[in-house]
Amino acid sequence: MKTPILRRAILAGVLATTAIAPVIAPMPAYAQFGGIVYDPTNYAQNVLTAARSLQQINNQIQQIQHQATSLINEARNLTSLPFSSLQQLQQQVRQTQQLLSEAQRIAYDVQDIQQVFNGRYKGSALTGDHAQMVANANARWEDSVGAFQDALQVQAGVVGNIEGARTTMDSLVSASQSATGALQATQAGNQLLALQSQQLADLTAAVAAQGRAQALQSARQAAEEAEGRERFRRFMGN
Repeated sequence: MKTPILRRAILAGVLATTAIAPVIAPMPAYAQFGGIVYDPTNYAQNVLTAARSLQQINNQIQQIQHQATSLINEARNLTSLPFSSLQQLQQQVRQTQQLLSEAQRIAYDVQDIQQVFNGRYKGSALTGDHAQMVANANARWEDSVGAFQDALQVQAGVVGNIEGARTTMDSLVSASQSATGALQATQAGNQLLALQSQQLADLTAAVAAQGRAQALQSARQAAEEAEGRERFRRFMGN
């Protein structure tokens, strides 16, 4: 009695397993949730594509930032120096030139010098009569005194320019140290060179004025010696 019943139970279990088996078959790679199809593989690819796009955008942003920085640096390098000492330096040079142009009796001119020397320092000017010799001697003395006065005036003008040169130099050095770009630094350096040129011009003017005075003094002494010999010759001849 128990054996047939056991067999029927086993057979019923097998049939039940067979009927349920199609229901628990493997699920596909996607599923439906409320009518929406979810594909994990496609979702992963979309996430990866979005990440790559975001990285490209970040790279482009960095390139734009680098380009903007480069443009800013170029703009700084092309910015002009707001300070210019050219007008002040030119004014100081003109002042020195004005002092030189006011030279007394004998100007800084080759033809004028030649004419004066022929009339008072050599040749027939040293062999004239007594009155002519006295007049030429007085003229030569006035030439020397005027030249020394001119030299002192030029030297005073050069000394007066020292304070202006110091102020200009301080401004240019400060501008050079605070320069925001290559152009400003270059312009500050050029103006410092212009300041040195102005100082060299003052030095040249002072040396020229002093040399002129010494040359006229030496010429006067030489003329007096020549005139003295002429007087002695005349005295011995008489």
